[in-house]
Amino acid sequence: MTQTDELEPDATIAYALRRVGNLMEADTNDPHEVEGVLNPGTAWGPDGELYLYPRIVAEGNVSRIARARVVIEDGVPTGVERLGVVLSPDEGWEHGRQNAGVEDPRITFVEPLGIHVMTYVAYGPLGPKSAIAVSTDTVTWRRLGPIRFAYQPELDSDLNLFPNKDIVFFPEAVPGPDGRPSLALLHRPMWDLDWLRPGEGARPPAGIADDRPSIWIGYVDLDAATRDVNALTLVENSSQIVAPEAAYESAKIGAGPSPLRVPEGWLLLHHGVSGATPRGFELAHGSKYSAGAILLDAADPRRVLARTPEPLLAPETAEELSGTLGNVVFPTAIEKIGGRWFVFYGMADSSIGVAELERAEG
Repeated sequence: MTQTDELEPDATIAYALRRVGNLMEADTNDPHEVEGVLNPGTAWGPDGELYLYPRIVAEGNVSRIARARVVIEDGVPTGVERLGVVLSPDEGWEHGRQNAGVEDPRITFVEPLGIHVMTYVAYGPLGPKSAIAVSTDTVTWRRLGPIRFAYQPELDSDLNLFPNKDIVFFPEAVPGPDGRPSLALLHRPMWDLDWLRPGEGARPPAGIADDRPSIWIGYVDLDAATRDVNALTLVENSSQIVAPEAAYESAKIGAGPSPLRVPEGWLLLHHGVSGATPRGFELAHGSKYSAGAILLDAADPRRVLARTPEPLLAPETAEELSGTLGNVVFPTAIEKIGGRWFVFYGMADSSIGVAELERAEG
């Protein structure tokens, strides 16, 4: 297992998040949005426009992924123009008899392949499973299907047994476990199987003593994906890299937007959850979702260089404190606009806000 508890003694994270404002609220006259808009991905289109891909929620907690043009005024995102739905839970593995959803998209332009890769959660008959769709024009998205994890005997388990969320690709090739350039993604398995089979309990793999949901890294063969993009769905050499540590992460953590290459390494914005721990996939009422940051080594992104002991952004505004699930800030996208980095985040599972990522002077 990758060691995660040996940080560089002098490493710090010299970044901060500053609220900019609200970007998108649910249109309660639209039955597809009546239960909220949240947790968006983003992508720049070939036309030079920035597009937002919010998760929109219909009655009965049925989620779809929509598309909207981001309105930018004086270099700042201020609103959206809705453009319809791009992904619905139409496939058999994206819905059960009493549930359905395609949720929480993260979108990365994977430079070595020259395509936009959307990772999302398909809420099917066996709970949340990670899946991939790709696009070259940001308009049409083609499903590649569910992600499959290669068998790793050293784990004494099968990662495909477990629900997975918060999946996001790195935008560039990174050194793989063998040192060769590879594509990499972050994911967050959940070990508790009581929701599926009462009494089964948490079944973490060998070497994992802490069964709280944590951030893992896995790798995709770059050569194989270059030959056939469908190879993106086969993930190998997964390992845990970050477990909850700070008070604001006490229940669980998960990756946010695609990692951002900064001079110090890879900057990963993430969410930490404290307070109540829900069972199964119930809404986490009583929990608090905050945004923090983790710095990963550019030479080996399995290695953690630094992490923020306090959140960079915690729920404070009315939109963040009250909604379908109050006390939530949930970063899922980051984009550079006119030399400034803007972070798009879900607010209380009901609306979408924007914050600016700023580098601290020093």
